[in-house]
Amino acid sequence: MTAYKLQFDLRSAATFGRGDGVAGLVDEEVEHDGDGLPFLRGRTLKGLLAEECANLLYALELQQQADRWLQTAYRMFGQPGSTIEDTGMLRVGDARLPESLRAAIKMAVSKGELAADEVLESLTAIRRQTSMNEYGAPEKGSLRSLRVVLPGTIFEATLEFAAEPDPQTLALLAACILAWRRAGIGRNRGRGRLRARLLDGNGIDITERYFRAFAGEVAR
Repeated sequence: MTAYKLQFDLRSAATFGRGDGVAGLVDEEVEHDGDGLPFLRGRTLKGLLAEECANLLYALELQQQADRWLQTAYRMFGQPGSTIEDTGMLRVGDARLPESLRAAIKMAVSKGELAADEVLESLTAIRRQTSMNEYGAPEKGSLRSLRVVLPGTIFEATLEFAAEPDPQTLALLAACILAWRRAGIGRNRGRGRLRARLLDGNGIDITERYFRAFAGEVAR
């Protein structure tokens, strides 16, 4: 498989929720591994990119330009209603901290120099929120706590293609990655801001190169 990388850094706190909390500590815990390292599941990440792709196609449709990108989108992400065996040529790995940092932390945890809880606490914080009623007063019983990954944290995910992607596929992917600006719980309410880039197999940023190609095609 041909591999690329998606790299993003958080510009504001984000919660990559795992669907549950920790009794007496937080109502919403972040997804993290056995070493306390937070991550974003690849399936979720692919869904976020596919959502941005759908938004781009809608905008292109308004300009009568969607048709030439539609098949590219289907090849990459699969068609709506796809079965698990037909989800497109793009495979997205879990987004994790950079490999060198993960390796150092895993080594420290294995040697007993760090505990997984300490690792998690160093990369996250606990925030509390409450709902307000129409008079501006807190609603009874609405106080919730959630763990957030701190701004500035960098994540990387492997992007693998079942076949060599053509320039149009990479151009659309670059546009989707640039359009993707938020992740996690509350992303539709302004949380989880991020900046994402597309890297080639050598770690070189190729986002602008392929986005310029996308913009050039759209401008025709």
